[in-house]
Amino acid sequence: MINVIVLDIEGTTSPTSSVREELYGYTRTRLPGWLAENEGGAADAIIAETRALAGAPGASVAEILIDWLNTDVKAEPLKAAQGIICAEGFRNGSLYGEFFPDVPPMLRAWRESGLELYIYSSGSVRNQKDWFTFARPGDLSPLITGHFDLTTAGPKREASSYEKIAGAIGVPAESILFLSDHPDELDAAVAAGWRAIGVARPGEPNPPRPPHRWVGDFADIEPN
Repeated sequence: MINVIVLDIEGTTSPTSSVREELYGYTRTRLPGWLAENEGGAADAIIAETRALAGAPGASVAEILIDWLNTDVKAEPLKAAQGIICAEGFRNGSLYGEFFPDVPPMLRAWRESGLELYIYSSGSVRNQKDWFTFARPGDLSPLITGHFDLTTAGPKREASSYEKIAGAIGVPAESILFLSDHPDELDAAVAAGWRAIGVARPGEPNPPRPPHRWVGDFADIEPN
């Protein structure tokens, strides 16, 4: 019996374009200025970790982070910087969480049925929370029990990450359903003992791949 649903964001609850164009675009624009404004403070740890990961002690951190952003590198200092920078964008009205139309009503229906809902995304927990709090359809954050990202769970294509999430939630693996648009993530979740369903929406970049079941609308999912 399914007691918990864990959801991906990009391509699953929300259009990839809304994440790549709006969140990434805002980060790309603000990043150089934010690093300069916060050197000697909040930016120092990000600067040091970026240079260490890049193996380039004297390089421009802004250039490295923007290159990682453009090539979709899932690096922790980039996600940390993006979380802080986008937090200001959500609060000043520049950014909103965008969702497919079927998502908000089904999240509410699942919660009303007693299911717990968690988010597991490569975006920082801070960005995830803001995405749901400042959602275009209205605040969806009360529907979400908890959040996981690369820092708190690990890479999304490794079974150990899903094992770690199950342990943190405190429920058996077989009682968790994972929803994602990425076949490799579904493979990893199944390897960890979870149930998984692929979400294939028009215009999204990841094509369905066997052996998983795929749906195009959350209303087609019957968790139990």
